[in-house]
Amino acid sequence: MRVSEFDYELPAELIAQHPARERAASRLLHLEPQGTVRDLRFTDLPSLVDERDTLVINDTRVIKARLFGRKPSGGQVEIFVERIVAPREALALMRSGHAPKAGSEVLIGEASATVEGREGELYRVRFSDDVARLLERHGNVPLPPYITHLPGAADAERYQTVYAAEPGAVAAPTAGLHFDRPMLERLKTRGARIASLTLHVGFGTFQPVRTEAVEAHRMHRERYAIPDETLQAIAGRRVLAVGTTSLRALEAAAASGATAGETDLFIYPGYEFQVVDRLLTNFHLPKSTLLMLVCAFAGRDHVLAAYRHAVEQRYRFFSYGDAMLIER
Repeated sequence: MRVSEFDYELPAELIAQHPARERAASRLLHLEPQGTVRDLRFTDLPSLVDERDTLVINDTRVIKARLFGRKPSGGQVEIFVERIVAPREALALMRSGHAPKAGSEVLIGEASATVEGREGELYRVRFSDDVARLLERHGNVPLPPYITHLPGAADAERYQTVYAAEPGAVAAPTAGLHFDRPMLERLKTRGARIASLTLHVGFGTFQPVRTEAVEAHRMHRERYAIPDETLQAIAGRRVLAVGTTSLRALEAAAASGATAGETDLFIYPGYEFQVVDRLLTNFHLPKSTLLMLVCAFAGRDHVLAAYRHAVEQRYRFFSYGDAMLIER
């Protein structure tokens, strides 16, 4: 398969720059198994679930992963913390005028960071203070690159799910951004169960596919953990994954037999799903691994036809955009 087979035309003005006024005020495109699409509101979701369903949400919490500092010489440096590996140590992307060398120092407010070396695309960085505390004090919300405004107080709240609990993601599990507390209660009233897992979304979610052949691409690794009570809640029931991250964790656990660890599972057409029956997700970037996952789930032709419909009907795309409910 060629990456170009997963392309579509998207007018720039349909890329949502801000969230809907209220979390549950988004639109919902329902893609049925035969390829039929229905234009709904997200508030219609409870009418599409019942006591057969378990919704699986990702309770990861986005950290303020983006730091701006300077070299002792005065040059500007951006540190994007991908993963905290010890109280004062992290793996990070770094951007500056020249590639940082081992031993070089970055000043961040009253603290400092020292580059210890490279690990692939990432740098191992040692901080003079607790990394989590430093991020909370000086970090910025890591909005995706296609959102053009600087993050503000509204983003600190809305680029986070209402059920975020476990710090560690550098991007939000965006399908979950549509849920508010009343919506979760409405779903429970319908008889649906709600279970959680944790998958910490990594920087690779924004990385473009640089190979020409789909099969040649290698996925980034992400940490996940699925509690026993979630496994019990999905047993014998219809599984509705809230977001590609929840789906990926569930399918990775089924494929490997491990309910916790790291996964580099790459899902593209031809993949045989073992766990998930229904998927709630946002609209994804052209030629992205997430669009390939959705095409594997519902069929490339059905998905791309649904995307064309969404463009025609002026749906809002990407992280702050509208949602799709997809039946396998």
